[in-house]
Amino acid sequence: MASPMVSCFSTLLLLIISAAADEFKVGGDEGWREPTVANETGMYKKWAETLRFHVQDSLRFVYKNDSVMVVEKSGYYHCNSSKPASVFKDGNTVIGLERTGPAYFASGDPGHCKNGQRLLVEVVTLHPISGSSPRAPSPSGAVGSTSVVAQLVLLYLLVVAAASSHV
Repeated sequence: MASPMVSCFSTLLLLIISAAADEFKVGGDEGWREPTVANETGMYKKWAETLRFHVQDSLRFVYKNDSVMVVEKSGYYHCNSSKPASVFKDGNTVIGLERTGPAYFASGDPGHCKNGQRLLVEVVTLHPISGSSPRAPSPSGAVGSTSVVAQLVLLYLLVVAAASSHV
């Protein structure tokens, strides 16, 4: 049987890992929509360039009368919807970023994709526990987690100190 200290540490570690992940609303307040004018075709590229995406973060696609597909590189660049990895049509889709490297998304409507409704995000390694990596401010409503992590670490130290005083 695991000691209470080990159980507490395991629980705390899980909380720290889950607290370190951010959720980003794709497109910010505009959501996932077809760009309506020619000068908006790069809107998702510009949005993604202002942020840093880590493994365990997630993207929330909010949309109406549309879909979002997880695609390969060619599906992204050529707006080819014939072989998507996944297709979602629920209007409020959350997709976890599970590995480093590029992640490609496109509207299921090829016309929307060609008008700029596609997204490429570059996913980097896990969030640093220390919170030392600077993050760009997020117009998307994503909430940084450094203060939560710091509070959890402090809580852990208090538990360790209390447990060691009882030994």
